[in-house]
Amino acid sequence: MSRTESSRTGLRGGTALLAALSLSGAACVGAVVATPASAATACTVDYKVQNQWDTGFTTAVTVTNNGSAVNSWNLTWSYSGNQKVTSGWNADISQSGADVTAKNVSYNGTLATGGTASFGFNGTYSGTNTLPTTFKLNGVTCNEDTTPTDPDPGTDPTGRVDNPYAGAKVYVNPEWKAHAAAEPGGSAVADQPTGVWIDRIAAINGANGGMGLRDHLDAALAQKGSNEEVVQLVVYDLPGRDCAALASNGELGPDDIDKYKSDFIDPIAAILADPKYAGLRIVTTIELDSLPNLVTNVSPRATATPNCDTMKANGNYQKGVGYALDKLGDIPNVYNYIDAGHHGWLGWDDNFGPSAELFKTVATSNGAQLSDVHGFIVNTANYSALKEDNFGIDDTVNGVSVRQSKWVDWNRYTDELSYAQAMRDKLVSLGFDQNLGMLIDTSRNGWGGAARPTGPGAKTDVDTYVDGGRYDRRLNTGNWCNQAGAGLGERPQADPAAGIDAYVWMKPPGESDGSSTEIANDEGKGFDRMCDPTYTGNPRNNNHMSGALPDAPLSGHWFSAQFQELLKNAYPPVQ
Repeated sequence: MSRTESSRTGLRGGTALLAALSLSGAACVGAVVATPASAATACTVDYKVQNQWDTGFTTAVTVTNNGSAVNSWNLTWSYSGNQKVTSGWNADISQSGADVTAKNVSYNGTLATGGTASFGFNGTYSGTNTLPTTFKLNGVTCNEDTTPTDPDPGTDPTGRVDNPYAGAKVYVNPEWKAHAAAEPGGSAVADQPTGVWIDRIAAINGANGGMGLRDHLDAALAQKGSNEEVVQLVVYDLPGRDCAALASNGELGPDDIDKYKSDFIDPIAAILADPKYAGLRIVTTIELDSLPNLVTNVSPRATATPNCDTMKANGNYQKGVGYALDKLGDIPNVYNYIDAGHHGWLGWDDNFGPSAELFKTVATSNGAQLSDVHGFIVNTANYSALKEDNFGIDDTVNGVSVRQSKWVDWNRYTDELSYAQAMRDKLVSLGFDQNLGMLIDTSRNGWGGAARPTGPGAKTDVDTYVDGGRYDRRLNTGNWCNQAGAGLGERPQADPAAGIDAYVWMKPPGESDGSSTEIANDEGKGFDRMCDPTYTGNPRNNNHMSGALPDAPLSGHWFSAQFQELLKNAYPPVQ
């Protein structure tokens, strides 16, 4: 075999060819026949290993855009082995585990229809240097024949796509954009897409002069043009909402399940089903901070609250979520994602499995079916780091497991990416669709700035090792309100890692989690001491200080000081 080989796979037969031609020794890499020139492809990638030796290799990549012109691009792929990119040129290349992302640099971001961009890199490996098989340009799979064919019998009969974010723009909320742009430095992120929170009945038609649901959908149509467009909605008004956190309590009492159905879900469903909006991909994130409470904050646990015991007893969380899944899942262009907490909430063994079982129970009752669930979302409005690079769950220090550190505290996961992927695998094993997708909210989990560690902590003991290397600088993973030191995380993007449909900013950065002191209001929102910077904690955060910023307004209201904190500590930094 030649020392210069390339991977350009076509649809279907390419995988078999790769298996037949993949390398059998370290000195040679596989080759795959290129996609025929007559095939209609959105993009083509030519990945050539130009040179290879026992522990390293040099690769040249050329990407051709066969779709609409773009002003910026990113190309993603995953390795099946232990390959690591060590240096590159003509692209900004990053790697997380097996997943690699190459982004344009300042001088090669524009790709006209038929235009090409080339870059290269050096890498290391051991064993076999198997070629990657799937490449995605801005979320769209390359090297696939997209010539129209008769529908596959296995195709979703609703016409839903596997990943609604792939190949689509995402709606930029003009109300959030105006707030962000008015902040010093905020214009750098004001065009990022964020979630639209429908968190009370009045919000459906527009509360306090703000935009209503139809206003947002109409604005999304205007932004859409001839492209695909995703609109992200947070459906959030359960009876007895968020039974363990007073700051996000809602307007409906514990027994108001009928009102929830008739006055909240039914009007939302009627609007979303309007044929006018059939061309939008509508992502609905369903009732955050609800179902996990029925596992972690009910008797006989030490973290139990009377409100959560009530909601478990009356079943109205399950009834409400099941009804929402059923009604919204009947709309062909709606994609339902259920909230699955975060690793610092459900990552322990006695929380993880029971939560997954509960999700399945709810998704198969009260009218809901598994097919009504397109995926799950984690870390919404939370701060857990996306990926902790400086320590892993299997690490030991002087024979002591990282799991025994005070920070990890016997959790099974150290970050959101590993948790999301593991939760997805668990849910698929319970019967959810094998193509189930996960979303990770990265709006406030960047943890950059001067406090961000640049390497592991010292191995004097397990706590020094973990605390010295962890990006997440909270006092405890149970801290959730307006956290000091937090920063913007990864920018929203489609298909960033295996099993992950998108990184999203579902919680709009700069919107408060709750007020620092009690504030009278007509929104049903209470005062939670976890938002008070002087609070010394409770069993849910192992009695640590709250870590909250001072002078915060009601949840959902604009909090300039928080926005500035997030900008300052963003990682990746805001350019």
